[in-house]
Amino acid sequence: MLQNLETVAREAKSWPFEQARNLLAHVLKKRLSDAERDLAASLIARGKADEALATFEALRRPVILETGYGPSGLPHMGTFGEVARTTMVRNAFRALTGDHWPTRLIAFSDDMDGLRKVPEGIPNPQMLAEDLHKPLTVVRDPFGTHDSFGAHNNARLRAFLDGFGFDYEFLSSTEQYRSGRFDATLRTLLERFDAVQAIMLPTLGEERRATYSPFLPVSPATGHVLQVPTLDRDVERGTIVFDDPTGGRTELPVTGGHVKLQWKPDWAMRWTALDVDYEMAGKDLIESVRESGKICRALGGTPPEGFNFELFLDIEGRKISKSKGNGLTMDEWLRYGTPESLSWYMFQSPKSAKSLHFNVIPRAIDDYLAAIEAWKTQEPAKQIDNGVWSIHAGSPPSHTSPVSFALLLNLVGVANASTKDQLWAYFVNYLPEATPESEPLLDRLMGHALNYYEDFVKPAKSYRAPDDKEKAALLDLAARLKALPEGTTDGELIQAEVYAVGKEHAFEPLRGWFGALYEVLLGASQGPRFGSFAAIYGLTQTIALIEAGAAGELAA
Repeated sequence: MLQNLETVAREAKSWPFEQARNLLAHVLKKRLSDAERDLAASLIARGKADEALATFEALRRPVILETGYGPSGLPHMGTFGEVARTTMVRNAFRALTGDHWPTRLIAFSDDMDGLRKVPEGIPNPQMLAEDLHKPLTVVRDPFGTHDSFGAHNNARLRAFLDGFGFDYEFLSSTEQYRSGRFDATLRTLLERFDAVQAIMLPTLGEERRATYSPFLPVSPATGHVLQVPTLDRDVERGTIVFDDPTGGRTELPVTGGHVKLQWKPDWAMRWTALDVDYEMAGKDLIESVRESGKICRALGGTPPEGFNFELFLDIEGRKISKSKGNGLTMDEWLRYGTPESLSWYMFQSPKSAKSLHFNVIPRAIDDYLAAIEAWKTQEPAKQIDNGVWSIHAGSPPSHTSPVSFALLLNLVGVANASTKDQLWAYFVNYLPEATPESEPLLDRLMGHALNYYEDFVKPAKSYRAPDDKEKAALLDLAARLKALPEGTTDGELIQAEVYAVGKEHAFEPLRGWFGALYEVLLGASQGPRFGSFAAIYGLTQTIALIEAGAAGELAA
């Protein structure tokens, strides 16, 4: 079975597997000679990754995947997207190599950056204003819960990632700088200072070129992270000299946390020091990835494999900006939809720009549910390209929700429900054995549906009266449903009557009949499978609804 998984993984077409194959090729090229690489690739292609690792010691080191986080603010949708997508690539790599190869996912926090401005909506802003330009792990915590503002936001990041069940290793920039883990690479950068400057200076404006240095010293006098020129450097001593606005001419070692690097050299230094093999980034960072890659090579490292994903857009097609607040927050998505639906949305077409707005949530939920159902009957070669494989690392749940989210939204509206108990009451006949305990996802979806309906669907409801043709068809449908056995809960039987009425009354195309049902009875342009809806809502209540719609009472 394992070898079969490796076989289908090699042929899988979904983007995580494309990335995993690129990552595998990158690691083999990075660690082995040409002859060794051919042999290792041949072994892996034959499902013998364990033998390849046993043969070549260089392959036994873990494959490192990294994501980055700027802790001047709270975790957001981009944070989730980057970790979720990188995890999908990691899962695909494990499948490709039979899970023999050790991997690590590093969530790296740039918490040694200086605080540049006071974030909005933060308590004790005056405290933060007094600590501007200090490293985030030195800035006092305005919430009063941690040793620093950086520590507070790092804790939020870790709780955020833990809440989604991500498997990761957290690294703090401050701790890595101060512990000496970056010292060797920092000394290399000092030695190759001119080469780094030659890469960076052509990318800068004239004014910044005159003062730019990759090193940002931490002032011994004020604790500020300084953007000042490097006036002199001593490679043997491992120091730089600069003018401290408060302390005058100062010499500091580049090691031990006395300096922080500018972010592009810092990115490159991190890739080199941590031996990072994979990191993805947004499309807006293409140039930065290229420049950091050049610096990484100048430091003697190998830039990681990766790809650039497209950015999310708001409902009007504008780039989402945290400062503008025109996007969708994590808390907002999770008020209206499940974490799995968000992962499904992140899986879809990462190289295409997509709207990230409230209106995408219902479709994402139902597409995820449909993908789970499709998985059950697919052959392995199709299953592995189904997004639920990547979301659940090859083990999606065997059971999800017996009804769609779209159906629940309409049930909330028609039933005028405001609690889960009211919704569960409609399932007594349709799913007599179902309880919140036996159907936990359905219960969760009910809560999301109540929230979504109240905030978005209800304000946009617009019923209309039927025309004469539609009225006749509605009354015919009511009569046919009355002729069914009392208490019928067979959605397919009800749906067959709906189809028969549409054909009998010559709706062409037939979707015009369903559109009339939705607009007249539900006040929406589209809706759920009507037979399933009626089966849950109840035959008697559905007949009453149809008769009210035919009489124009709903529009009134």
